[in-house]
Amino acid sequence: MAEGTSIEHSVGEQPVGTPAGLATERRIVVTDSAVRRIAELKVQEDVGGAFLRIAVSGGGCSGFQYGFTFDDQQNPDDAVFERDGVAVVVDDVSLELLNGAEVDFVEDLMGASFQIRNPNAASSCGCGNSFSIAL
Repeated sequence: MAEGTSIEHSVGEQPVGTPAGLATERRIVVTDSAVRRIAELKVQEDVGGAFLRIAVSGGGCSGFQYGFTFDDQQNPDDAVFERDGVAVVVDDVSLELLNGAEVDFVEDLMGASFQIRNPNAASSCGCGNSFSIAL
């Protein structure tokens, strides 16, 4: 685990990672289902020690969009959330927009995908990949 990051466990959805030393608590929740799927994808993609980077960028039909990629380069402003051998990394700017979000992997009749339940999103598009924030 990267220095400056701690892991907390909460009832129901665990764990919650919180970068240490921040004035206000900033965190994301990574569900059991998401951890399992990330681990499976790491094996399928043969990316070994890489982590899943989640980033928010401008774009999509609602203004902001989520991006997922495997990465092996950690930046100084990255927050690392680690559990069961799986690491999720979020840059500082994206974490501002993702604070308190839940990252889940869902399989249903429509298919399978990572989904982010973001309490900071004022609205989102039908596909769930794009969102807007209240100003």
